[in-house]
Amino acid sequence: MSIDVTIDSRVATLCVNRPDVRNALDTVTVQEMTSALSSLIVNDEVGAIIVTGGGDKVFVSGADINAIRSRGRDEGLAAINQSLFALLDRCPKITIAAVNGLAFGGGCELAIACDLRVAADHATFAQPEVALGIIPGAGATQRLPRLIGLGRAKHMILTGDPIDAQTALAWGLISSVVPGPDLASAARALADRILSRGPLAVRLAKAAINASARVDLESGLLIETLAQSICFQSEDKQEGTTAFLEKRPAKFTGR
Repeated sequence: MSIDVTIDSRVATLCVNRPDVRNALDTVTVQEMTSALSSLIVNDEVGAIIVTGGGDKVFVSGADINAIRSRGRDEGLAAINQSLFALLDRCPKITIAAVNGLAFGGGCELAIACDLRVAADHATFAQPEVALGIIPGAGATQRLPRLIGLGRAKHMILTGDPIDAQTALAWGLISSVVPGPDLASAARALADRILSRGPLAVRLAKAAINASARVDLESGLLIETLAQSICFQSEDKQEGTTAFLEKRPAKFTGR
């Protein structure tokens, strides 16, 4: 198995562990990751998923170049990486990429399919596909402009040049940079902080935010209003407001 999964107190860690090939994504790895992610999505004991790479130098280096060289039109149309990252994008649980090193090609696309990204200070990001005569095919041409803006996305994709962690932070590609040894604990602290909030509110807020990239403003505001009306009728809203007024931690139930 090239995918390791651990679960600890509602936080699952999904690790691409192929250090001999720099955690590259081949067909088998993508299939294993899809299976693991699908299981975590339906696991009620899991509230957040941290995605990372094995070791301390590479997050995910993208697809195997030998495999790309042998692919034709039909393999391109199959879009197996795109399907996996779409599953990650739609995941109702909170997803956090803990970028522990190089995130190139599919590795960068894997990170941007997550809700949030925390990076080690030595991490680098790139979409180098044009240097191989291909384009990013697992979501970067669509998700990256929405995340960092059209101009910066064009710079990354059209030049293929890498950016370091500090540039990624300044561009909004990641939300924080930490020393490498602190990455796992920083990602876990972020997951725990979100899990301490109202779970129904977090899930509905994520759905409304995701919709903002897919619908017009008027439709998005309607989605927001409907989501808020569900929150207003929830036990969590009653508990959250009561706990605030009583100056105590809230005990949410997700109802």
